[in-house]
Amino acid sequence: MATLADSFLADLDELSDNEADVLEEENNDVANMEEDIDGDLADIETLNYDDLDSVSKLQKSQRYIDIMQKVEDALEKGSHISNQGMVLEDDPEYQLIVDCNGLSVDIENEIVIIHNFIRDKYRLKFPELESLVHHPIDYARVVKKIGNEMDLTLVDLEGLLPSAIIMVVSVTASTTSGKPLPEDVLQKTVDACDRALALDTAKKKVLEFVESRMGYIAPNLSTIVGSAVAAKLMGTAGGLSALAKMPACNVQLLGAKKKTLAGFSTATSQFRVGYIEQTEIFQTTPPALRSRACRLLASKATLAARIDSTRGDPLGNAGKTLKEEIHKKIEKWQEPPPAKQPKPLPVPDSEPKKKRGGRRLRKMKERYAITDMRKLANRMQFGVPEESSLGDGLGEGYGMLGQAGSGKLRVSIGQSKLAAKVAKKFKEKNYGSSGATSGLTSSLAFTPVQGIELTNPQAHAHQLGSGTQSTYFSETGTFSKIKRT
Repeated sequence: MATLADSFLADLDELSDNEADVLEEENNDVANMEEDIDGDLADIETLNYDDLDSVSKLQKSQRYIDIMQKVEDALEKGSHISNQGMVLEDDPEYQLIVDCNGLSVDIENEIVIIHNFIRDKYRLKFPELESLVHHPIDYARVVKKIGNEMDLTLVDLEGLLPSAIIMVVSVTASTTSGKPLPEDVLQKTVDACDRALALDTAKKKVLEFVESRMGYIAPNLSTIVGSAVAAKLMGTAGGLSALAKMPACNVQLLGAKKKTLAGFSTATSQFRVGYIEQTEIFQTTPPALRSRACRLLASKATLAARIDSTRGDPLGNAGKTLKEEIHKKIEKWQEPPPAKQPKPLPVPDSEPKKKRGGRRLRKMKERYAITDMRKLANRMQFGVPEESSLGDGLGEGYGMLGQAGSGKLRVSIGQSKLAAKVAKKFKEKNYGSSGATSGLTSSLAFTPVQGIELTNPQAHAHQLGSGTQSTYFSETGTFSKIKRT
């Protein structure tokens, strides 16, 4: 039987063996990671950023060439109505449209890569231009137009940029710190601009083909937003299925561009909206309601895309119903609020109305009546300044109180009838204990003979008030007249 110490030693041996295995695995992982890093570094070193072909490889790929060839052949043949009984996923034309949507996304990414290449090369000539012109295609057109020209007053940018941006670009170019590019760098930059513009043209051609087939692929979506906008939404989202999975708030922003205000006010800048602003419904909506109309269009377009993705209504009746709902809601928003109905006046009564009277009303009027003192305080004598509680017109004014010429020597406050009645009732009631006149007197007396006996406490007062004391110390006594005999 093994002892406790032997079991501990066995556990330690097992732990040491496990640690050795873990260390070997970690060393192998580190070696593999170093090999991967070396391989990546080798790829980065072999990648030449000065060569445009090593950066942009889409146009020379076989997939790009095949899809563009099929698109050109389909555009030459014109619109073709596919077999309605065939499953949508098995239709070769639908497969081509799906490939076109994927290719349009790849073209967008390729344009961004070429834009970064142009920006890195042209930064030496005009570093501020990339902060003024954000869109890649507009940037490529402007770079190709300017070239190595230092004086932009000789370059006509009309039609490429808005007039406000042209003015800012011209002013910034006059104070730029850039220098003219060498001929080889300038040639690579111009070639990159041509390639970006060619990719943009190919993208437009792909969208044109998808737009021509929208009536079959997405009939409900095309009914609401139009074929052109539906093709752009599908191309940007990456297909009809991807568009159907998007929430409406993201569909609203598909195709939105970053606004370049160039230091101008943002008070009049429009809210962010994408391709939906190109729809007919959005353009015919008043500007005050366009934000609500954009949200409504995005939600209904998302519903229509989900219907089209499942082939729920190939005839487009659901899209027509949704479009009618959009029109009705926008018309409802534009209706003026209901006018207020004029309230008719009440019929005049020929008989006078009965006014309340009686003791309660008289008491209330007497309680809140204006006294003579208050009447004089509210009056002012012409040409005579009134006295005030703090002096010099400060505090509460006394009006004509105490002034000469008021017609009264003294204002006496007479007791009201109500107060007199209350005092009379209070006097009639006998308040106190056992009819005593004072709270300190009592009708009980302690005597040594009978103990406690009842006495009249007022009898002793009458006795004190009689005789000589009442003559000299009486409150009501007067001098008596003595007749002489």
